[in-house]
Amino acid sequence: MNRSKFWLSVMLIMASGTPPAWADGDPTKGKMLFSRCSGCHTVTDQNRAGPHLSGVFGRTAGTVQGARYSKALIASGIVWNDQTLDNFLAGPTKAVPGSTMPVSVPNAQDRADIIAYLKSVP
Repeated sequence: MNRSKFWLSVMLIMASGTPPAWADGDPTKGKMLFSRCSGCHTVTDQNRAGPHLSGVFGRTAGTVQGARYSKALIASGIVWNDQTLDNFLAGPTKAVPGSTMPVSVPNAQDRADIIAYLKSVP
């Protein structure tokens, strides 16, 4: 293969991309993993140290009544979807400098599973 065909192949592979990890999440595993989050979050309408996460998809960050938020999260304008949740869970203070969420989920498959679980919750 000549050099230009090689680079064309590389660019085509890169352009096609890899599906995001959250596309293959397992909600059953995500429910188990969410137990680590349940000290601060619920999937009911009850707030704890963090806001409840029922109905989180499509909601603007920092808008749950009665929940405590950092000024940075309130001002972020983030609307929660698969991509924004994945990014935030990977590194909350990197995604939103000034965020007070102290926990990240570094493993991409764990994030995908948690996101799949949250999507299954009304």
